[in-house]
Amino acid sequence: MNYLFTSESVSEGHPDKIADQISDAILDNYLAFDPQSKVACETFVTTGQVIIGGEVHSGANPDHHTIIRNLISDIGYNKEEYGFSSKSCGIISSLHAQSPHIRQGVEKKDPKKQGAGDQGIMFGFATSETENYIPLTLDIAHQLVHELALIRKEGKQMTYLRPDAKSQVTITYSKDHQPLNIDSIVVSNQHDEFYKGGKSTEVKMQNQIREDIVDILFPRIIKKLPQRFKSFFDKQFKLHVNPTGTFIIGGPHGDTGLTGRKIIVDTYGGRGAHGGGAFSGKDPSKVDRSAAYAARYVAKNLVKAGVCEQALVQLSYAIGVAEPCGVYVNTNGTAKINLSDGEISKRVRDFFDLTPYGIEQKLKLRNPIYLETAAYGHVGRDYKKGVTKTFTDISGNKKVIKADLFTWEQMDVANDLSKLFKTNKRFN
Repeated sequence: MNYLFTSESVSEGHPDKIADQISDAILDNYLAFDPQSKVACETFVTTGQVIIGGEVHSGANPDHHTIIRNLISDIGYNKEEYGFSSKSCGIISSLHAQSPHIRQGVEKKDPKKQGAGDQGIMFGFATSETENYIPLTLDIAHQLVHELALIRKEGKQMTYLRPDAKSQVTITYSKDHQPLNIDSIVVSNQHDEFYKGGKSTEVKMQNQIREDIVDILFPRIIKKLPQRFKSFFDKQFKLHVNPTGTFIIGGPHGDTGLTGRKIIVDTYGGRGAHGGGAFSGKDPSKVDRSAAYAARYVAKNLVKAGVCEQALVQLSYAIGVAEPCGVYVNTNGTAKINLSDGEISKRVRDFFDLTPYGIEQKLKLRNPIYLETAAYGHVGRDYKKGVTKTFTDISGNKKVIKADLFTWEQMDVANDLSKLFKTNKRFN
């Protein structure tokens, strides 16, 4: 029997995503000047206020206030009428030294024996459903809010748009888990009060935004979709646009934002599984982040190699211990080889170095690469090689760094896995 599945996404101007981006911008600036920095930075945003707190062990000295104000401005909160502005918001920094009891479990004389920064379970997931190996529901949900942000920043159409936005996509799947059609889409975007005059103008604004979503946003989305999914927008589906009628008050003025409160948006949109640990603001010694990326890397390469159509990978760790406590692969009955999931798990554990040090080295995680992950998903993104980034510390010292982004999205071991599992697939 067919079934419905739903995923959501939020824009870079959503208050929780503002918090994530601030935490990762602070992290990047520490790593730029001291790659061995240990950072756990949490952010709280509300009306006219930003508070950062957490633990740091680093030789770097970032200018927290400038970093935060520049980022908020880049997102688009630069008008006092928004109730949250880069020019006037208060900023409180309560970062303090990391506990030496935690650090002694992580830092070892032999860096290869580096222990995990905490205990926990982390998951990675991949599916052949889309070209970027994430669920179609999430892929379209991300594209909707990302494209709205691009339209807003271009400033040529839908000029009433403000930074806060959410999307939700429900798709009909067949009993064998193939996407068939869009059942419904929800789009909510903060906007100016571009018509004035009471309740009747609320309806007028809502109708205008709905019309622009259909006539401006959807064609841009369709253009970027693979051919096999373009027709999904040809058929009738339920469309909800700003369902409450108006969305003028938004961002941190409309709702508080916290680091790590959008972990399902960050990962697989409700598919697969999640261990509960957030990513943003954490350096890669925290396996909440690095092992989740490693699990995605394993899962994606298994699917690419033809081992299975879907892969869910679980890793688990003990604080201060290098080797994972457990490595588990679940193919959800989609394996294309004559091996049990247990046997696949054993070969994965033998093939990949899943120690914290091994993960950091393979995926180049000691670079300042994290701000780009903090909106529109940490997975399903394009691997980018040699991106130049410039950082300035509180003393005015500059650092120019070339780094690879989204390294866990590479499929560079698919050929090796194909040979290991004898799938007879070869890739360029």
